Amino acid sequence: MDIFEKCHKFTRAKDAIEAGIYPYFQPIQSGPGSEVIIGGRELIMIGSNNYLGLTGHPKVLEAAIHAIKKYGSGCTGSRYLNGTLDIHMELEERLAAFMKRDAVVCFSTGHQSNQGALSAIIGKNDIVFTDRADHASIVDGVRLSFGRVVKYRHNDMDDLERMLKRYENHEGGKLIVTDGVFSMEGDIVNLPQVVALAEKYDSAVYVDDAHSVGVLGKHGRGTAEHFALEDKVDLSMGTFSKSFASIGGFIAGDEDVIHYIKHMARSLIFSASPPPASVAAVLACLDIIEAEPERLERLWKNTRMMKTGFDSLGFDTGHSATPIIPIKIGRDEDCFAFWKLLFENGVFANPAISPAVPPNEAIIRTSYMATHTEEELTKVLEIFAKLGKQFGII
Repeated sequence: MDIFEKCHKFTRAKDAIEAGIYPYFQPIQSGPGSEVIIGGRELIMIGSNNYLGLTGHPKVLEAAIHAIKKYGSGCTGSRYLNGTLDIHMELEERLAAFMKRDAVVCFSTGHQSNQGALSAIIGKNDIVFTDRADHASIVDGVRLSFGRVVKYRHNDMDDLERMLKRYENHEGGKLIVTDGVFSMEGDIVNLPQVVALAEKYDSAVYVDDAHSVGVLGKHGRGTAEHFALEDKVDLSMGTFSKSFASIGGFIAGDEDVIHYIKHMARSLIFSASPPPASVAAVLACLDIIEAEPERLERLWKNTRMMKTGFDSLGFDTGHSATPIIPIKIGRDEDCFAFWKLLFENGVFANPAISPAVPPNEAIIRTSYMATHTEEELTKVLEIFAKLGKQFGII
């Protein structure tokens, strides 16, 4: 059998392209602000993870430019060998202080952070319990480990306890791994119950805070701060591609655990180091987040406006409690068609279909920034109202 036969038979995307409703790989011709330019047209961007709107902040741009001038455009090697700069060490120290943890290790991407840390710490005698809605990077990380993987229903604490009880007498280590904010649903993990079950069944807790750091908690430290459980989470993961306006990721935890990950995570040891401009941008974002708490307040003001607006119109937004607000559509074809009309009406959002969501539960994934204006958001609601009625959704 030809190994490429599956490639030749894959026509799903080509069919959507021919039908004029293909939504992916759209080339953006401007910076990722609250408005973007695509094909020469201005669109309101409600499909970005730029939650605090820092990607175009003058201090962030200035820091990135200065770093390029001082260190060059890249590090030419991995963190493990010649790719660690003094600003990498500075960033890890700053993040550890910000997250109130002993230590931090930074990776080149968020995906590599989960993949590297989980595959390193889960051994062949260990069991890992994962939420069925956990991010793909968690799925990949636990697959690469030699441990046993046990899945539980999304945010279902009864099902989690059922699984923990099944392996109550397991002699190896146990780890519960969960997203803090689920990237498609926009809901928040029931962390108090996760922690309670972890203590009851002698398990450690790992929280993916990719969509939580810079968003949840009084200071933006994520899910654990949001629930006042910072001393109950063993490892926290975060990314730089969202609130920190850059690219990369990190793991925060106890010093011995971070030290082990630094020397065992293959995605760290065998990947090129985060480039100087990216690191400097994150450091500048940390300064801004700590100095401008009102930015986080604006993000939540906009979030409340949109959640209230969509709900009052009659859209199904699920259990969203964050700036990620999904609009449930149903069939993949209807979702693509809805996206296309949004696009034509000047709104850029993200269609999510199976396997990102369950079959026939396609959504338009919307997400909001601190820098969206009330006028932009009002216009978005008006367009959704018109199309929702047209599609018979509301």
